[in-house]
Amino acid sequence: MKAPRGTQDLLPGITEKWQYVEETLKDLSRRFHYQEIRTPIFEHTELFQRGVGDTTDIVQKEMYTFFDKGERSITLRPEGTASVVRSFVEHKMHGLPNQPTKLFYTGPMFRYERPQQGRMRQFVQFGIEALGSSDPAIDAEVISLAMNCYKELGLQSLKLVLNSLGDQESRESHRQALIDHFAPVKPELCHDCQTRLEQNPLRVLDCKKDRDHPKMADAPAILDYLNDDSRLYFDKVKQYLDAMGIPYEVDPNLVRGLDYYNHTAFEIMSDAEGFGAITTLSGGGRYNGLVEELGGPETPGIGFALSIERLLMALDAENVTLPLEEGLDAYVVSLGEQADLQAAQIVNDLRIAGIQVDRDYQDRKIKGQFKAADRLKARFVLVLGEEELANHQISVKNMETGDQETVAIDQLTEHMKAIV
Repeated sequence: MKAPRGTQDLLPGITEKWQYVEETLKDLSRRFHYQEIRTPIFEHTELFQRGVGDTTDIVQKEMYTFFDKGERSITLRPEGTASVVRSFVEHKMHGLPNQPTKLFYTGPMFRYERPQQGRMRQFVQFGIEALGSSDPAIDAEVISLAMNCYKELGLQSLKLVLNSLGDQESRESHRQALIDHFAPVKPELCHDCQTRLEQNPLRVLDCKKDRDHPKMADAPAILDYLNDDSRLYFDKVKQYLDAMGIPYEVDPNLVRGLDYYNHTAFEIMSDAEGFGAITTLSGGGRYNGLVEELGGPETPGIGFALSIERLLMALDAENVTLPLEEGLDAYVVSLGEQADLQAAQIVNDLRIAGIQVDRDYQDRKIKGQFKAADRLKARFVLVLGEEELANHQISVKNMETGDQETVAIDQLTEHMKAIV
């Protein structure tokens, strides 16, 4: 038996990297005053049809959807925002006194797509959602948090790409311009884009198959169709980023793959050599209107999401070594049946006291136990033989310096707490 295609086992030696990255992202989020939210791994299918959009590839092609025993249509979550907004509405978080509501999440997502490097059918996403503010300053804050998710871990080859999708009025004007532009060559477009041109023409600009079509080069840019309010909003976002010293590039062709985006849209890319053809690390934007779509009151929102898998790929591409804690605090070597019983108590007491310690469970000789301690990179080896046991003492050896001392067993815990 093997793991299903598009999934992976994360084994010891690798999981430590994941744990370090996840804890770093959580700590950074708390510093920005975002609180953790945890939502179900599966939701009613309608949530993603309404929240993500019927015209998206995610809903049309990529969702893991099934009927449960109650004949209800259930979908494994393909992304995190819709679930967070559903929870925000269901629990009336819009009524909390402190607004905006600032949340972060992390967990597995599921999309049925062709597996490739950095793109799995089950992948882990970390995301941020800020709900309840239409201030351009919160857009800049979210972008800053996204950038610092990578900088905090030591990445430097980063590029922030920015665009505005405008408000509803601006989008409608741009939508019609796109239809007029592509309609004469509609038969030349792929089947998906022919459908998109009728349902959501903005998605045509994001097509991988038709990216080299001549009409793509001079397609109408959304920035040319922004009304005064949308243009002013975008200018303020850029002013805040300038004030925060965050460099960016404006790309009028940047289109996010989800229907709920409006106004600010952004992506963070890796410029690292050898990272791969797909350079996007994360993306996000503003989604005013999504809360109302899911049954809540009028509430603006903005967020972003990143893939932990792609973040780790970027760390490898830039040869960033994470400062992982390796090895044990101590390893207990015991000789004889009575010493073995005493060792079990010592190990348990030390663990309860907060010391990382292990012992032999393979009935090895003393030489084998010392080799095991060395393989596990134990800082101290605690030796308990017949002589030590008779004197109610234990030998404590510093494996780095070679120094050795004898400590009373009833004082061992405090002694170890002082030196590890």
